Amino acid sequence: MRRKMASRMQIDVFTLFPEWFDWMRHPRHLVNSELELRVFNYRDYTPLSGGQVDDTPYGGGPGMVLRADVVAWALEAVYAVVGTAVRDRRPVIVMSPRGRPLTDRVVRDLAESSAITLLCGRYEGFDERVHTMLASDVICTGPYVLAGGEIPAMTIIDAVGRRLPGALGNQASLDDESFSPSLKGGTEYPHYTRPAQFAGQGVPEVLLSGDHGAIARWRADHVGAAPGPGS
Repeated sequence: MRRKMASRMQIDVFTLFPEWFDWMRHPRHLVNSELELRVFNYRDYTPLSGGQVDDTPYGGGPGMVLRADVVAWALEAVYAVVGTAVRDRRPVIVMSPRGRPLTDRVVRDLAESSAITLLCGRYEGFDERVHTMLASDVICTGPYVLAGGEIPAMTIIDAVGRRLPGALGNQASLDDESFSPSLKGGTEYPHYTRPAQFAGQGVPEVLLSGDHGAIARWRADHVGAAPGPGS
């Protein structure tokens, strides 16, 4: 049974590079009117001179750290409540290698929300108090390090947005895709289309047979191995 999804969702992104998200506003990417994407620049809300948003780390070390007070000021300005209270109203998610893995299950859970806030870090990341006092969740898109949280945030937007009503040409596609319950968490079976012969390799005969029962059995036999725990 398909899980209930939010009928309309608002996703807010806080970043130092709001222009990176402009392409996601194009209707060919976000497809429908069920997802409102808003993007905010930390620098627009800092009262520090020169638009300062970061500082050197206590204890020394290379790089700069995004300040907790700057993030809090941005949250307060947008949501008109104290920064530490925003997470009581909506999920506030930090993109970080330290977070829990982004899996299909996590995406499905997020798709049930009506509003999400994504905090994108840069440099050496956030002051730890952003994690402990401002955020409600920390998510990692993979065991690697990126220059910032913008690409992981885009990944979440894309994965969640495609689950909203009207995002896909055929909403039933969500019921039979990689990691879905109908495939028992496995990856989707192989697909083929014309031409029937390509560079000497053909299409499995069963797919050309017209025998829908045999095709269903072939597809079930070719579902990929289930992913690890937490998916």
